[in-house]
Amino acid sequence: MFSLTNHTAAPSTTLSRTARPHRSRVGVIGLGHQACTDHLPAVTASDHAELVAICDTDPVALASVGREYTVPSYRDAAAMFAEQNLDFVVVAVPHHAGAPIIRTAAEHGVHVLKEKPLATSLPEARALAACCAEAGIEVMVTMQRRFNPIYAAFDDLAERIGRLYHLQATYTLSVDPAEGWRGHTRLAGGGCLLDMGYHVVDMLLWYFGMPSQVLAHCSATARPEYDYDAEDTATLTLGYNSGMVGTVLLSRCMAPKTEILRVTGTDGAVQLERGQIRRLDRTGTVVESLTREQSWPTAAVAQVNHFCRVLAGTRANTAGPESHLAHAALIHAAYTSAAEGRFIDPRKVME
Repeated sequence: MFSLTNHTAAPSTTLSRTARPHRSRVGVIGLGHQACTDHLPAVTASDHAELVAICDTDPVALASVGREYTVPSYRDAAAMFAEQNLDFVVVAVPHHAGAPIIRTAAEHGVHVLKEKPLATSLPEARALAACCAEAGIEVMVTMQRRFNPIYAAFDDLAERIGRLYHLQATYTLSVDPAEGWRGHTRLAGGGCLLDMGYHVVDMLLWYFGMPSQVLAHCSATARPEYDYDAEDTATLTLGYNSGMVGTVLLSRCMAPKTEILRVTGTDGAVQLERGQIRRLDRTGTVVESLTREQSWPTAAVAQVNHFCRVLAGTRANTAGPESHLAHAALIHAAYTSAAEGRFIDPRKVME
């Protein structure tokens, strides 16, 4: 207890039950759709984080978001790093702009929660991993499906369907493939495979590990009236040492929006969709299912909370730069396969 008369007495190390945990001071860089719908609400809803600054090169976006979140606003990330005492930043910028911001954060010793992907290429991913390791900062790539209980239930159900021999993943939606920077490879690094397909790549690696073979075909011809060169559609054929084979379809020009992962085993199948997962027997009859509505905002908050705990040393960073070298290698192998028309072993790309 504190002494009322001796002001030099040491305070008790026992925290009050009502004491608030340390809140990480957070800046958000990039105020596009993803930041406004996921990251900003998640940071402000977290008991472990405090929004202290926002940054965007677009003065219109900065003014609009600034009216909702009354924190200091910056058009230059370097100025924000120099003026604010930040614990970490959420970086949700166009792909080509991510690496310079991560390097600036590293120079200031500020940790980074990075909107996917980690990098636009495998060499860039390797360079960033080395930079962050040298600076001693944590970087975690945003993979919200890993914080969604529907997706977390996959392994338990997959263990009950025998030996896995086939997987099929489909992720499609319909948007303008030429809109903004995403339509141009020099800015985006790639099209649907590197962008929206990054989530599918993460799930494949999470659930099944690295395949031993990938054969890819990419196309940028779905909307001939638009000017773009980043692929709008990609198909992948995968092979695994276990004997399992798989197919993946990705497209940003196919309606309606569809997200399905189905894996089949000797004793049944598991089908994972956005908001629902089901286990089926050999006849296709549903044996068990789990449904969760409105879980995405919760997953975004859980992701922020997890990163705060990583910085506090109470959680492991399982989505850091080193782990995402596998993502970059698999995507690199797929693009190489599409360019050369042959199977590529992504494990050798990792070497």
